[in-house]
Amino acid sequence: MDAKKRYLFKDRLVKGITTDGHFRVSVVKTTEVVRTAQSNHTLSPLATVLLGRTLTGALLLASDLKGEERIRLQLQGNGPIETIIAEANAVGEARGYVHNPHAELDFSSDNPQIGDGLGIGLFTFSKTLYNEAQPITGTVELKSGNIAEDIAFYLFQSEQIPSAITLDVGLDEAGQVTHAGGILIQALPGAPEDQIEQLEGNLQQLIPLAGHFANDEYIDELMEKVLYPFESKELNRVPVHFFCRCTKDRFTDALALLNLHDLEAMKDADQELVCHYCSRKYVIPSAEIRQIVKDMRTKMN
Repeated sequence: MDAKKRYLFKDRLVKGITTDGHFRVSVVKTTEVVRTAQSNHTLSPLATVLLGRTLTGALLLASDLKGEERIRLQLQGNGPIETIIAEANAVGEARGYVHNPHAELDFSSDNPQIGDGLGIGLFTFSKTLYNEAQPITGTVELKSGNIAEDIAFYLFQSEQIPSAITLDVGLDEAGQVTHAGGILIQALPGAPEDQIEQLEGNLQQLIPLAGHFANDEYIDELMEKVLYPFESKELNRVPVHFFCRCTKDRFTDALALLNLHDLEAMKDADQELVCHYCSRKYVIPSAEIRQIVKDMRTKMN
């Protein structure tokens, strides 16, 4: 792929609405987002697919927010993955991790399904808005553990929004990400039932999405296909990427919140701290820790 084509096919999200005002839709390509997550966390194929779908879903849900308002998804279950956490905001930043990045399915069991990676558990959705002092949070049981059904189930149960969603992460024989992306369609008040069923059928015909991306179809073409025969208009378009805002200063500030006894035990050696979200490592020199201890003693006197 030449440089111009690579640019045109970069990871992006496009949001639109049908001209009759019955449906809103978001389509996102997240290939590099998921590849970065896989590389940063050295994920197994199972963890890559489940975290990749969760990151993609978070970006789709965040497309309805403003600025740096953000979505946080947490899925906890009794499967080998245990926990998945992903965050995204409306400017296209996403980050996330899994508790057991090397987890695999038990193929000795009968008919293992990808949802077995999470198993039985809970799905928690949090939305941080500008005009709310605390995040808006809701929790439901995991519907299937395959992420897409869990998101759709939450939206219907907690927000009464009829939604159709597909999330896809394609892997090659070596377990590396080939393509990734997702589509979210939501019915707005007054949407006719027969039109909802038609768009759900359109979406089913596009599964799996990775194959469409492999055939050089892009998000604009996928939006046109999923909304056919209805006309639509674009509302927004943003690049998306795996991005974490962790810094050494934030970790240093976090150390200052520890009690004096714990800091005393750490002050004679450099401390290596790792960000859960992106696996970036930060070394806090012992001299800085001793200064924190000194400042804390001063405040206590």
